[in-house]
Amino acid sequence: MNSRTALYAQAIRGPVLLITAGVLFAMQQSGAVPLRQTWPLFIIVIGVMKLVERLASPRQPYPPAGGSAQ
Repeated sequence: MNSRTALYAQAIRGPVLLITAGVLFAMQQSGAVPLRQTWPLFIIVIGVMKLVERLASPRQPYPPAGGSAQ
């Protein structure tokens, strides 16, 4: 993937976390599910976002194996 996709993946991290928080707080206020049962979803969302960012980032070439460059 290209660098534009990587920048897009980084740019949506904040809004996705805010939407997740809003949905979880709304669920708590409606009495559907208490927040103490849904907080692990934050960790899952953060992990998925980091995975998307890692997959979208351009590949870095590895330095050649062997001797030192002088």
